[in-house]
Amino acid sequence: MTDIPLTIARLLAGYTRGEFQVRGIVARLRAQQVPDDPAWILRGDDAFVAQQLARLDGHSPADLPLYGIPFAVKDNIDVAGLPTTAACPAFAYTAPRHATVVQRLMDAGAVLLGKTNLDQFATGLVGTRSPYGAVPNTFDPSRVSGGSSSGSASVVARGGVPFALGTDTAGSGRVPAGFNNLVGLKPTPGSVPMAGVVPACRTLDVVSVFALTVSDAARVMAVMEGADPAEPVFQAHAPRRAWFSDPLRVAVPHTLGADTAPEQAQLFQAALAGLQALGAQVHGVDMAALFEVARLLYEGPWVAERYAVAQALMESQPQALDPVVRGVLEQAGRHDAVAAFRAHYRLRELAAQIAPLWSQADVLVVPTAPGPPTLAAVAEAPVLRNSELGRYTNFVNLLGWAALSVPAGFTAAGLPSLPFGVTFIAPGGSDAALAALGARWQAARPLPLGAHLGAAQPGDLPLTVAPRAAPSLPLAVVGAHLQGMPLHGQLVERGCRLIERTRTAPSYRLYALPGTTPPKPGLARVHEGGSAIELEVYDMPQDALGSFLALIPAPLGLGSVELQDGRWVKGFICEPAALAGAQDISVHGGWRAYLQARGA
Repeated sequence: MTDIPLTIARLLAGYTRGEFQVRGIVARLRAQQVPDDPAWILRGDDAFVAQQLARLDGHSPADLPLYGIPFAVKDNIDVAGLPTTAACPAFAYTAPRHATVVQRLMDAGAVLLGKTNLDQFATGLVGTRSPYGAVPNTFDPSRVSGGSSSGSASVVARGGVPFALGTDTAGSGRVPAGFNNLVGLKPTPGSVPMAGVVPACRTLDVVSVFALTVSDAARVMAVMEGADPAEPVFQAHAPRRAWFSDPLRVAVPHTLGADTAPEQAQLFQAALAGLQALGAQVHGVDMAALFEVARLLYEGPWVAERYAVAQALMESQPQALDPVVRGVLEQAGRHDAVAAFRAHYRLRELAAQIAPLWSQADVLVVPTAPGPPTLAAVAEAPVLRNSELGRYTNFVNLLGWAALSVPAGFTAAGLPSLPFGVTFIAPGGSDAALAALGARWQAARPLPLGAHLGAAQPGDLPLTVAPRAAPSLPLAVVGAHLQGMPLHGQLVERGCRLIERTRTAPSYRLYALPGTTPPKPGLARVHEGGSAIELEVYDMPQDALGSFLALIPAPLGLGSVELQDGRWVKGFICEPAALAGAQDISVHGGWRAYLQARGA
């Protein structure tokens, strides 16, 4: 462990300044590895690592977005020439090519150090169902790390790599993040290519990212995302806008589960207070329909998808599987095609019942998971303890939603203290908005990063690269659409976001248009004698532009407006004919000042 964690942002800045050298960083992290660490299944040998380092010669962070960033992948993700085990030696095969996500990361300059442990066939949320050993919790080795992406979370939390890939079907990329004080980014299903990944449930799975900061996780997703033309996409969700509404509308469970410890309930309430301090409006919601969706994942026919992956092994060598995993897969026999269709119908019914949630809230905020149980408790009741951990995670992928688990504090009672995480959940396609919210959250709560003693450095947290979002354009308003003015609601209804308050270039005149309701100004560009006029610039989703244009009456329209710094943006302009006889109010410098002066 180190007091100053090596985030992606810090490494890239250090490489640029010459503070770090890639070979030195890679050698340092490899030297920290110990032979009996159960978090690793396979570590790349000297030749494997050297080949990757040689590809970086002649490059820098200026042309490779992940230049020299060490990483690890869960061992159900293919790496060319290395075995993929899915934590089952009898299943292992040598991968002929990289998984698409691995190829994209390496092409971006990332350096793979090895493959990590997992609950066998990604079936579990505990991190104990592996012949390679149980991965202990980073903060208390008597407790579970969470799974199934147990090894990936462990190596990031302890500083072995700045980021690692997991997979997430039922919470495998979120529960280990919450238990190890990490960021766990679970993309919208279908947004990240899955070619070369051994599936748990092929129609639901998504590759997830473990990192120390939201900014780092978002940078990794931005490299990985995008369709692979050769791969079928089972869930597709168009990207949404890159921000949530202001004020943020937060839904939370009316009540927490009976197994939620009092300290965890207090930490959750403190997290909600933190959101309110950021201006959020919080209200409770009934989780019953969501919990019914969650039950479909393991009690319904989706378990047959898990069986399909290991079917040959189940039929020829059932003893080669972990007994608990084998017991889960055996449940597939309870479901026939009729049951599968009925479950799909019920899922659609529940999804329709749940859909109105997003007209009342931007995000659903839940505890990432109940506190980590002890290894002994899991051994005594493996299925029950595992089921408890999925309360707030199992329903998300079935509904096609995106989620982001973030650190939220530590328990105070007992030694050692344990991390507590919350998860922000939003509709499919909201990955960019979740990243923006998560980065803002993390900047407002100075917590340690992973198992490091030191908190984030100032350069670690800004969101410099984000996942894809729906296109938007800057729109300048000068009159009745200004904040607090009569028509501002038209911008709010379309999800516009205030970017800045500024002025035009000193090349404009502002006029009070007669006979307009509500009163409106007209902006006109002039060749000489112009003034700088106050305005507000908003980010407007492009798909909302048409309905906005339909509301603009003559003689106003949208054109291009030059700002005082020389930028050109779309904005309100006025037909010259309407300005004849209109009062020139440019001396006031803006519409708001004019109205104040007239009122006085």
